[in-house]
Order: sequence, then C-alpha cells, then structure tokens
Amino acid sequence: MNIEIITDTFRPDVNGVAMTLGRLTDGLKARGCRIHVVHTGAQVGQGESAARSLALPGYRDVRVGLPKPFELRQRWERKRPDVIYVATESPLGKSALKAAQALGIPAVSGFHTNFHHYMERYGMPGMQSLAKSYLRKFHNRALCTMTPSPGMVKELKEIGIENVELLGRGVDTDLFSPARRCDQLRAQWGVDAETPVAVIVGRVAAEKNLELGMMAFERMREVFPNMVCVVVGDGPVRKTLEHSCPWVKFAGMRTGTDLARHYASSDILLFPSETETFGNVLLEGMASGLVTVSYDYAAAAMHVEHERSGLIAPFGDAKAFLKQAVRALAYPRAHDLRMQARRTAESQSWAKVVDKFEATLSGLAKKSAHLNPRRLCSLKRPKLNCRTVILSDIHLGSPDSKADEVVHFLKHVECEKLILNGDIIDGWALKRGGKWTSRHSRAVRKFIKLSESHKVEVQYVRGNHDEVLDRFLPLSFGRIQLVKEHIHEGLNGKRYLVVHGDGFDSVSTNHRWLAFLGAVGYDTLLLINRFYNKWRRWRGKDYYSISKQVKAKVKSAVSFLDRYEQLLQNLAREKNCDGIICGHIHTPEDKLVGGIHYLNSGDWVESLSAIIEHYDGRMELVGYQDFLRRLYQPEEDVNFETLDGVELVA
Repeated sequence: MNIEIITDTFRPDVNGVAMTLGRLTDGLKARGCRIHVVHTGAQVGQGESAARSLALPGYRDVRVGLPKPFELRQRWERKRPDVIYVATESPLGKSALKAAQALGIPAVSGFHTNFHHYMERYGMPGMQSLAKSYLRKFHNRALCTMTPSPGMVKELKEIGIENVELLGRGVDTDLFSPARRCDQLRAQWGVDAETPVAVIVGRVAAEKNLELGMMAFERMREVFPNMVCVVVGDGPVRKTLEHSCPWVKFAGMRTGTDLARHYASSDILLFPSETETFGNVLLEGMASGLVTVSYDYAAAAMHVEHERSGLIAPFGDAKAFLKQAVRALAYPRAHDLRMQARRTAESQSWAKVVDKFEATLSGLAKKSAHLNPRRLCSLKRPKLNCRTVILSDIHLGSPDSKADEVVHFLKHVECEKLILNGDIIDGWALKRGGKWTSRHSRAVRKFIKLSESHKVEVQYVRGNHDEVLDRFLPLSFGRIQLVKEHIHEGLNGKRYLVVHGDGFDSVSTNHRWLAFLGAVGYDTLLLINRFYNKWRRWRGKDYYSISKQVKAKVKSAVSFLDRYEQLLQNLAREKNCDGIICGHIHTPEDKLVGGIHYLNSGDWVESLSAIIEHYDGRMELVGYQDFLRRLYQPEEDVNFETLDGVELVA
C-alpha cells in the first residue's frame, strides 16, 4: 500500500503528534507499506519532503504549514497514492484534503490536538465556536477522522464531525521501564533512595494547566519538604515558571533513553492537563513504574483503575487533583499499584495500534478504489445489453469535448444500433484553430470498431458543426451510413424521426454569421467554465455549469427552447412518426407533448447524456455518471461524481 502523510510536525520534533506519527510510519514500513511524509521540519530524510511554514507567534517551536495545493496535485497526479493521511488541521492539511478530494484519492484525517480547547487557556474563549466550525468543515472533507480516546470520539461527533473512529496509542515498554532508574541522575537532583521525586513531562505551555501542577508540587512539599520537583520539557512559559518557582528543577527537553531515565528516576508523575486528546506521557509514566496522578479522561479514563494502577480525580476538579497528588506520596517503590501500572502499559503495544491503523487505511483504500477513473478501466466491466444507443453533440476537435467519457460509456454497452445525431465532429472549432487530439481519434476508432468487430449498425446524422458532410450525403461504407435524417423504428412499433435539429433553429438556418458568432461566445463561456471548475475542483466542490444556469434563467432562451421543441413535434406529425429524437441545443429532455414523444439526447460537452432503447421498446434518457453508478452499485458502493474533468484510460 502506498500511503502519503501530511503533517506540520514530524521527528525529530519532540511532541506527542511527531512521536505518534514516527511510530506509525515505522510500523507501516515494517509491514511493507511505501510511506512518504510531507512535513514542515527543517530536516528532511529519505521518503520525506518539506513544506513551507510559519512559526506560531510567541511559540517558535510550533510551525504552521502553508498550503501547497498545486504541488500536491502535481505530485499525486504523477504518482498516485492509495490513501492519504492528514494529521494536522493547518492550511497545509486543508490544501491536501482539497487536492485529494479533487483527484478522487481517499483521505483520512487525524485529530491529535484539542486546539479549540486551547482558546480559553490563551484568553480567547469567544473563538471556540469559530474553531469548532473550522474543525467540522476540515474533518468532514475526509472519509473518516481518527482520534485516540472514546471521549474524543464522542466530543467530535457532538461538534458535528462525521465518521469518527478510535485509534488508540501504544507505549514502548522496552524503552520506558523501571530498569532505567539512574542513581547518578538522582544524585544530580540531590536526593537519596528514599526521597520522592515528582515529575511533570510535556510541553511547558499555557494549555498544559501547569499552574495546577505547581500548586500540587507546593502541597506535596508541605507534607514532604525534602522532595524534589522536576519539569521535563520546554515551551513559552518556562521562563515565567522558573522565575516564580525557583525550587523546581527544569530539565529542558529530553528524548530517547535520556527521557526514559528521567521518568524511571522519578517516583510520581503529575499530569494536570485538561486539554489532551490522549496523553502519551501517562502511558510512558505507567510503563516506567510511576504513581500517576491525572484527571479521569483521555488516556487515564482508558487505562487507569483508580487506586489500582494509578490515582485519578474527577475531570476539572482541582481540589480533588491536589488531594490525589498528596496521597501519591504514600505509595512506596515496591507497592503493587506501581507493578499494576507497568502491567497495564505492557498490554498497550504499538504493534496493535499500527495493525488497526493499517487495517483502516487499507479498508478505505479498497472501498474507494472506484474513485480512481484509471482503476475503473482495470475492473471487470459490467455491460448493459440494449438495442439502440443515441449520442449527439460530442464536438470532437473542441477542447471541451468529453471524448474519453464517450469511449468509456460505449465500453459499458452492447447494442445493435448506434445513432450519432450530429455535431460529432466540430468543423467550426477546427476552423478556428481547434486541436484534434489522440482522444478524439480514439473516439472515432471506437465507432469504427463497433461497426466492424461488433457488427453494430451506425447511423451518422449530420449536424450544423459537421455540415461539411452535406456534399457527400447520403453515403455508406460498411455498416456506417451518413444521412441527413433517419427514421428509427422501435421494437414496440413506434416510429421516431431522428434529426439533429439545427434546421429548426432560425439563427443557424438564416443567419449563419450570427450562429458562428454565437458558437464563439459559447466556446468562450465554456473556457471560463473550464477554469472556474478547475478552481472548484481545487476547493473540493462539484462541477458547475455556467451555461446551463444562463439558459435556465434567461427568459428568451427558455422561450426559444419551447418554440424549438414545438416545431420539431410538428415535423414528427408531418412524417407520421410517434416521436422525434434530436440534439443541437445541448439540453437533454424526455417528455410527451400532444401525443408526440420528444427526446433530446443532450451533449458530451456538459450534460454527458445519451438515449438508450431497451429490448422492451422503452426509450430512456441517461446521464453518464448515473448510468455507470447503476451498473457498478449492485456489487460495490460507487461514487462517480469525481469523474468530471478527469482523464480516463480508454
């Protein structure tokens, strides 16, 4: 499995998110997964790439990744991952989710940090609702959001985040172990074997509720004046605490075995934070055989049994926390509570977490494989057996022709007859400098292949954009016939007049210069639409047709369509036909008016629609996406909305 991880922080950064991602990537690589990490760190190793970032004001160790939508799209178009994991909610992460959504790549987000809870700690309680709104919009772009504790799963669902799944945390019990206890380190702290040491480990920042930690240290020193208090970590409030609490030893940032020695050489771990999604340090302290004091939420709620494997206080009850901190002094080194804490930690291996993470990503990647149009071409292709397929207005030779989609559509049908109802080749666009591409040739080859290899009767009715065929009509070669109009007899005995319909457009018939000018205007509108929808796809939004909205809202256009339909229905009556099938106006329609069945097959520029005659004689107007969804959904839940504007492999 090929996985890309997007994050603001990664090793060698020292924080819970970087540590967790390091463990997950190592575990996935050991299982044979190909991992690439995009992060904001200054050090870039193998399988990593850097993203620009800004340091958080007042907290330079925390970097905020800047968006890079175009670079990510280019990278993933060139080498498409199976799944993307976005670990942080920065502009970088947001741009990654948008790019993944636009390309139809399954994306999973991680909720590692309670930023919305930080607002109150930083004096901005009024910003909480805004932060929640941002988080809701951010995470709902992903197929699912993974968070480390049941409490967070519940809270995120209450915020309005959908598809939240639990992904716990593990601990390296070989690294964090009572065996790491170091008498030399304790001697540096000035304590003997019997003097207790209380430690706080983590970021020295406002959101960690260190004021309560310092109060707990003071209460404990009242009971045991000689005890030593240690803070391991660094952050923006360290200098303030060093000034106000000179009796506390600040050890700074520690990693690896050095961090493990600091844990094991202590006796009590205080964890006063109220803003954790999990709290890795709690498991690390338990693995080190410490008496842990914490609030009853996150990691503590999951893994600590009060007075059996640790001490816990009701969430937010500062008095109860202080009481439990003092009680922790009564537990000697050999107490069973410490042993039970160690045994609990030993049951929480990273291997289990990585197994769950891999299974979730793999399951979503397989379930979402259909979102990759290239993937569709390698699947066993279901087909619809029908009698007749009618297409019009493909406009081969124009940049907006959906030639690949036409070929892909025809690969999913088996028919006896194919009617190409005008404007298949856009001679007007070619005259104006349009480019004929291999995609357009592929569509023509598909028509010829159907007539030759599959013995399909092909009726090519000329339109106004391919009116150059007029000088050759009627003409036939093999099973392909070029005609001006065609009478189609349905299995139910009904007769349908098939014409392109430009003859009933007075502008096209009597004012060709104006029609040509209108075609230029329409192409300009499509050009604007093309760039507009590229921007919409970059933002993760669905396709939007400007021209359809213009036609729907301009009254003169609506009245023109009504007159156009009425004229064609009158022609059908004159020809003694039960219905009429046309194109030209790029407006798909299926309705019965005055006893005449009016059908317009739409186009393959915007609507991507066709008419199918079933073997029961029924005529059906189908859209490309709905048609494919109907074929695939009996076996798997397929979403074809992402196919708009994406190149297909024929």
